[in-house]
Amino acid sequence: MTAATHSTLFPQGSGSSQYPAPPGGADAVLEGLDPEQREVATALRGPVCVLAGAGTGKTRAITHRIAYGVRAGILQPSSVLAVTFTNRAAGEMRGRLRQLGASGVQARTFHSAALRQLQYFWPKAVGGSLPRLVDRKIQLVADAAAACGIRLDRGELRDVTAEIEWCKVTRTVPADYAAMAAKTGREAPRHPGEITQLYAAYEDVKSDRGVIDFEDVLLLTVGILQDRHDIADAVRAQYQHFVVDEYQDVSPLQQRLLELWLGERDSLCVVGDASQTIYSFTGATPDHLLDFRTRHPGATVVKLVRDYRSSPQVVHLANGLLAQARGRAAEHRLELISQRDSGPEPVYTEYTDEPAEAEGAARRIRDLIASGVPASEIAILFRTNAQSEIYEQALADAGVPYQLRGAERFFDRPEVKRAIHGLRAAGRFGGNDSLLDDVVDLPAQVRAVLSSEGWTSEPPAGSGAVRERWESLAALVHLAQDFAAAKPDATLGDLVAELAERAAAQHAPTVQGVTLASLHSAKGLEWDVVLLVGVAEGMMPITYAKTEEQIEEERRLLYVGVTRARQHLSVSWALSRSPGSRPNRRPSRFLDGLRPGSTAAPTRGGAGGPGGIERGVAGGVEGVVRRVPRQPARCRVCGRTLTDAGEMKLMRCEDCPSDMDEGLYERLRDWRAAQAQRSGQPDFCVFTDKTLMAIAEAVPATPAELARIPGVLNRKLNRYGTEVLAICAGQELEEGNDED
Repeated sequence: MTAATHSTLFPQGSGSSQYPAPPGGADAVLEGLDPEQREVATALRGPVCVLAGAGTGKTRAITHRIAYGVRAGILQPSSVLAVTFTNRAAGEMRGRLRQLGASGVQARTFHSAALRQLQYFWPKAVGGSLPRLVDRKIQLVADAAAACGIRLDRGELRDVTAEIEWCKVTRTVPADYAAMAAKTGREAPRHPGEITQLYAAYEDVKSDRGVIDFEDVLLLTVGILQDRHDIADAVRAQYQHFVVDEYQDVSPLQQRLLELWLGERDSLCVVGDASQTIYSFTGATPDHLLDFRTRHPGATVVKLVRDYRSSPQVVHLANGLLAQARGRAAEHRLELISQRDSGPEPVYTEYTDEPAEAEGAARRIRDLIASGVPASEIAILFRTNAQSEIYEQALADAGVPYQLRGAERFFDRPEVKRAIHGLRAAGRFGGNDSLLDDVVDLPAQVRAVLSSEGWTSEPPAGSGAVRERWESLAALVHLAQDFAAAKPDATLGDLVAELAERAAAQHAPTVQGVTLASLHSAKGLEWDVVLLVGVAEGMMPITYAKTEEQIEEERRLLYVGVTRARQHLSVSWALSRSPGSRPNRRPSRFLDGLRPGSTAAPTRGGAGGPGGIERGVAGGVEGVVRRVPRQPARCRVCGRTLTDAGEMKLMRCEDCPSDMDEGLYERLRDWRAAQAQRSGQPDFCVFTDKTLMAIAEAVPATPAELARIPGVLNRKLNRYGTEVLAICAGQELEEGNDED
């Protein structure tokens, strides 16, 4: 084995760790991999797309791929760059690679890799030192707002900051924001004109202070690689093989950087699952994953569907959720096949109200811990952070330790602290507070005080920090109503004392406790026991998910939650918010046909099914992933078994005589060229040459005959079928006729 050498372009980090002895050789690296994982590990040439379902061992497959290439002498460690989206994932990848004897491989986040390159090349490309990188941009946004004379509260600052980040990762400049927001149906936190003004002012503030932000790291690296061919060549000489994990989460900006790293080469392996796309609000899009075969016609596609994480019962529910999905991502869904022993069926529980649901979850967890399940192997997952408070309280009351992941504890949130401070002040000096002049009962007093903190009777539109803050305040309003119902004579001071006791009860050490997490923050994690709570209409899908795209992302979010469970899965919902309230809620529509006693929704077709391997053929395939046929294809002339994709499309050997209508073939080619020009895409994206040859040989007369030709998929049959059949019938198409 050749020892890893230090890069001449980028300095290496120092430090070492002790790991078990690596496998004895390249072949030993492949031991223990299933057939599809092994195919990933040995597919070292050309573009490779790995469609990896939840729990199918994708990290194992791609790290063994890199290690096998290094140990076999095919890949130089310093020439490989593996990129992912979190430091945790990058660290895990580096650790596995060291264990496999592939030290020296760079495994980084997009931003980390770009920052190293930017720091190294900035003096040469621009001169001087790289501008200071700011950790948090919210203060800069506040200063930009002040310069514009626009007043933003804390929640709005967070939302505007997130909106600016979205603009930058989607490569949207200030002048184009309003049009882009309208085109994408984005719910702007302020008027689009104000966002445009704030965005432009923010860029001016950064420029004046000589600082850059997180997104600038990618933007500046892209700019340098685009403008300085000598620097681009140097980077490409250093890195020659690329692996991208979680490819469904790539933003347009990250995709552009990847393209510049690659140049004209195709040594790229991407790994992803369109059914786990849950961050589109940040600019992430699965389109790059779904279009991979179109951009790389010769790609090898491997599907990983053997689920090693979850029991067959959990996998069955996960598959059932996606079977009802719609949209483009659903067309490429993967049907998982559990590799674990049978486990218990998922438990579906309906409660009368939210407190009863929280108490029921706490009881079940207490029983599980008593039976020997470690608290650290149990998680409660919910849709919004504001839901955490009632579960924090229920677990505290039950004496169950917990830890909150991905969000502040309810009573540590700034808006909750300010609200309690306001309630305490009102309780002491309420007689001098004009807000309380016309209110009598406790809930009305709380609503009056919290209205000055941003609470309103109707929730704000859209998602984001403003919505989260409102939900936190609304939780306090609901708590006050429940407290007053239990103690009709309670005062504002009594409520404040109750809140103080609740906050104090939840500050016990919770390092080894049950995990409380939102579904978004649970991505990439797994537990033996998962309790999915609040799975009711209005919360799952969330009320502000209006469009079909937004609804489908909510379905995928629930799918991610289900697939976090290894063995025990509990799904629950409440019919009302509080005791005695009207039971006007119903279970989530996503559970229709899956939970006992519910009616099944119509099943949607998808591109799921068994896993497998599809060899790419340079020169074109239709950009749609197909499974390898179960029966061998045979030449319709000589009967020989066909293995070449182009021959299988023609259903004859390349050198067997053809009965193709040459005139029809030329007319089809002319028609295809016109279609491609109208749509602005390459000719082969309409139909490949082989498909046109097959049509010209078969001369179909009906849609059914045309559909039997390999390469004529339903989508293309619907789009082009009428015109193709007209051409085959010898009819002249009207000038400019276009099925688009």
